[in-house]
Amino acid sequence: MKARLLRKSKEEFTGGVIVETVVWELAEATPDRPHSLKYRLYCGRNGECLVRYDNETGKGDHRHYGAREETYCYTTFTKLAEDFLADVERLTGVKL
Repeated sequence: MKARLLRKSKEEFTGGVIVETVVWELAEATPDRPHSLKYRLYCGRNGECLVRYDNETGKGDHRHYGAREETYCYTTFTKLAEDFLADVERLTGVKL
């Protein structure tokens, strides 16, 4: 099985806030992606990244929060989405 696109969306909200989500189901787990998902959850405004959760090769699950980059402890996709949405609301006031 090849990687399968599960979700791809991009929405713009009041004040120029953009929320973009891309999630792939991989053919098999890897050391960087033991849950078999490749994802990018992004929120930005005016070309500036406010928060992004992703798991690029070589870094594993992590979060960009402003200028900080920190490890993210992935448990479930539902929890990942909840954490991302909470950050979006806290940083922008946009409730998704």
